[in-house]
Amino acid sequence: MARIVGVDIPNDKQVGTSLTYIYGIGRATALKVCERAKVDSTIRVKDLSDEQLNAVRSEVSKLRVEGDLRRAVTMDIKRLSEIGSYRGIRHRRGLPVRGQRTRTNARTRKGPKRTIANKKQVSKG
Repeated sequence: MARIVGVDIPNDKQVGTSLTYIYGIGRATALKVCERAKVDSTIRVKDLSDEQLNAVRSEVSKLRVEGDLRRAVTMDIKRLSEIGSYRGIRHRRGLPVRGQRTRTNARTRKGPKRTIANKKQVSKG
């Protein structure tokens, strides 16, 4: 396995797909990195020459990925929370941040359903 910015990327996959294993690099960014490094994105990682691999490494190192990106995201959330913005409060309470409804759904963010005693279901209709 090739190592790029501290992440082992799969050898048996295409370069464009393998780069998405790095936190902060999606499909579009992976293809842009390959284009800038002048590497065909459909080549398998194991077939890359050392020069091509180094070119990809240098292009990825120009981006904010992995630890730096995780730290930046955490600091952004902490900043929102400290200034008491609406989004910060939603993060603190573990509720959806981007305007989704919470009366139904939002189970991923809220966790498993907790039953409330003596709460009757009001039938609609």
